Amino acid sequence: MNEPNLKDCQLPNVPKMAEGDLESRFGSLMLAVKRFLAPPWNSRVKPMLKQAYSTSLDLKAAPQPQSPSRDSVADAPVLARGDLVRVRSREEIIASLDPFGELKGCAFLPQMFDYCGTEQRVFRVMQKFMDERDSKMKRVRGVILLEDLICKGTMAFGECDRACLLFWREEWLEKIPSVEAQADAA
Repeated sequence: MNEPNLKDCQLPNVPKMAEGDLESRFGSLMLAVKRFLAPPWNSRVKPMLKQAYSTSLDLKAAPQPQSPSRDSVADAPVLARGDLVRVRSREEIIASLDPFGELKGCAFLPQMFDYCGTEQRVFRVMQKFMDERDSKMKRVRGVILLEDLICKGTMAFGECDRACLLFWREEWLEKIPSVEAQADAA
């Protein structure tokens, strides 16, 4: 298998740019344990738990959790750059999540609850992204980036200055009809 040509990408240079690990300003033992356990948890333990959970659902013949307002992605409105959307309520989003806080593999971070009920604008409908865990380009469907909604870091790793846009599942968003569309409907 050919290795990807990354000569035009900054990703391979990240370890060379870094000057070393940042010392924790929190200094708590619990935070140090979380940081130590996060990589093996996310790469080994969590996938095994997800597989066991999926298998148990198959055995019980129970349906996968879904957003209460949608039966399938086919029913979802087609979103495009510039569309105005409303982030669904906390209750609707929680109802769509599996026990791992995810919908179709996309995690809903606690900081994202701050945007529930707010109106936002679609920045981009994602089709692919660079997965930095394995340095491979991945295809994706139903994932939306909203303007100016950035990750502030995580509990395990603390604040981060990178300002990555948060990934939103289209099921968590409700399209707000444009004024023109409302006039056409009337």
